[in-house]
Amino acid sequence: MRTPLPSLISLCAFEAAARHRSFRRAAIELNITQGAISQRIKGLETLVGTALFYRENNTIRLTDTGSEYLRSARVAITELMAATDRAAGRQREDTLTICSLGTFAHKCLIPILESFRTLYPKISLRLRTGFPFEQVAPNDSDLSILYGLGDWPGMSSWKIHDEELFPVCSPSLLHGRRALKRPSDLRFHTIIRTSSPLLLRDDWPLWLAEAGIAKASFRDEISCDLLNPTFQLAINGLGVAMGRSGVVQFDLENKLLVEPFDIRLPSALAYYVVVPEARANSPKIQRFVTWLLKEFGRTIDKKIV
Repeated sequence: MRTPLPSLISLCAFEAAARHRSFRRAAIELNITQGAISQRIKGLETLVGTALFYRENNTIRLTDTGSEYLRSARVAITELMAATDRAAGRQREDTLTICSLGTFAHKCLIPILESFRTLYPKISLRLRTGFPFEQVAPNDSDLSILYGLGDWPGMSSWKIHDEELFPVCSPSLLHGRRALKRPSDLRFHTIIRTSSPLLLRDDWPLWLAEAGIAKASFRDEISCDLLNPTFQLAINGLGVAMGRSGVVQFDLENKLLVEPFDIRLPSALAYYVVVPEARANSPKIQRFVTWLLKEFGRTIDKKIV
């Protein structure tokens, strides 16, 4: 027999009481009586078949089962509330939910977002972070910024810019006895790879082949699973990273990173703004896509369906 699911109001009462370690404070937060909090938690304890709190004098503390249950309850509450909030926002033309890969959001989108807010002050923005393994645009966002070939089934996509790959490093690595002057000098330096199973590919082998280096050797290697820490390591002078033109431009312009060589490798992959076909004509989405592409020197007529 399937175990009945707890009510959301009971889970919220439990989570608030656990966080405050007080039924009284939980009642104040949820704007209900302390007796109602106690009743809902007792119902939850009956459902799971064991106590979730130790009740000692005027204090409470979680049992081992309560601590374990709290972790799952918080995930369920957070995910449901966030999904509901985003789904409701999709139906409103004055709210735009954007799911962007973290590095693009940090390096490219956020620095220019004030321009969109100035043009459309009545559109509220909700920004959530996507991850490389999310190869399909999430259903609870109005649009997404993904990295790939532009071939997402059932989606309309617009390339934000062409992509090139090339090494980047701190300006400090251009000076000294082991200064980076030519690709062969990489043997004296640490390289920073960005790769992880099923998530990201390491672009170094492609660039090294383009540079004519058949058997590369380096002083050391550092591996990261995401781009943001890769670039931060390079900014801090810990090694040479493989840059993507779309997301390192800000750091190049601000002299946080430099391009030590003049060899760039065109990439078949790029960043795209991706929208479900059924919603591609939404006025708020059209406004954002038109604005974003204009910021990167492109136009909305370069659509791929």
